[in-house]
Amino acid sequence: MTTNHATVPAAGVSTRALLTGGVVAGPLYVAVWLTQAFTREGFDITRHPASLLANGGPGWIQTVNFVVSGLLTFAAAVALRRTIRSSSAGSARVRGRVWGPRFVGVYGFGLLLAAAFPADPAAGFPVGTPADYAEISARGMGHFVAGTVGFTGLIAACLVFARYYRALGRRTFARFSAVTGILFFGAFAGLSAGAGSRPTIIAFDLAVIVGWTWLTALFLDKRRTA
Repeated sequence: MTTNHATVPAAGVSTRALLTGGVVAGPLYVAVWLTQAFTREGFDITRHPASLLANGGPGWIQTVNFVVSGLLTFAAAVALRRTIRSSSAGSARVRGRVWGPRFVGVYGFGLLLAAAFPADPAAGFPVGTPADYAEISARGMGHFVAGTVGFTGLIAACLVFARYYRALGRRTFARFSAVTGILFFGAFAGLSAGAGSRPTIIAFDLAVIVGWTWLTALFLDKRRTA
């Protein structure tokens, strides 16, 4: 009996710790990104996506930002699966909905890939890059693949969790999840088709903030019951 009491709290603390890391990931990523965006010479947040910050001398900061946020998100995805498994065992409608945590993990993995394959210099950044420079190297193609993998994971997670929360009768969070997924899909599609125009960059920047806000709310929600 003593062993059981020692094991259950330990598992609970571990899950809460992982979810706490997930809660920290979004605000940390956005804070590091925006701090660089407004302090790096030559960077224009309305013209340059966050990925370009991985270039230049201080580029390691954004690379570390990708790695830390990716690891925290991936670990929190593991904790999400634990909480959903333990809380949904008695519901036929909710049982088996493990794809949500898996897709969150895919997003975390995409961030790690983005760190491994930095974006190419472009649109005059870093300083000294021609304004019309837009060559795509092997690493740049790898970054595009990383973004596609990660963002697809995030969009899918939003839509799966929309169904999950709807099944639980939590319509507000279900709508929040669905709207976030749809908005992010639209912003990512616009960025891909808009060839880096200011409106598409701004829309995507806002979508990234909304996406991280949704993930933070999701981790907070599950942390309360972990």
